[in-house]
Amino acid sequence: MTIRRSIAAACFDTWVRTGLLVWLLLTFSVSAWPAESAVPPLAGAQLVSALREGGLIIYFRHASTDFGQSDEQMTGFEDCARQRNLTDAGRAEARRIGTEISRLNIPVGEVLASPFCRTTETARLIFGRAEANSAVRGGPASPENSERYAGLRSLLSAPVKPGTDLIIVSHGNPFASVAGTPYLAEGEAAVIRPMEKQGFIILARIKKDEWAALLP
Repeated sequence: MTIRRSIAAACFDTWVRTGLLVWLLLTFSVSAWPAESAVPPLAGAQLVSALREGGLIIYFRHASTDFGQSDEQMTGFEDCARQRNLTDAGRAEARRIGTEISRLNIPVGEVLASPFCRTTETARLIFGRAEANSAVRGGPASPENSERYAGLRSLLSAPVKPGTDLIIVSHGNPFASVAGTPYLAEGEAAVIRPMEKQGFIILARIKKDEWAALLP
């Protein structure tokens, strides 16, 4: 009986050690594996289906602008005359995107926009509304202000209200800085799944003229 108990105890001890080792390996693997590598990019009907389910974020860079203008002399966000603004082509782009998003029956929730005129106008032309939000404002980060985009990073990681998609209309620099990806072109969007403590993953990038091709 004593021998049997010793063998059983040894087997149990080995099982516990093995299980603990497996748990540690799995835990390390999950925490170390970058979130961006966990999900392959989505496209076409699969992407549309994910957007229709809600819980995602669509981050837009504003539509095409006049680079002959600048923001250097602006006196405030409401001073559109001294900012870089949308061109007529950019306004047409935004309207087309809005038409296609409506056709795709994507459930739009909050629409947050950088308070610049070109971003709020883009949001209104696509979605008919815009809520100015300083967390998604533009402007470059600097060594003295490395946490400039902390608010945006939090937004992209936080859960979205079920059944809707959160819209953010902002600029190229904030997203490139937070996501570590190449710049979005004007009018381009990134589809994002928030992952809370793990940050977020980019499911797709959609150029301004690609919405119509997502579903024939």
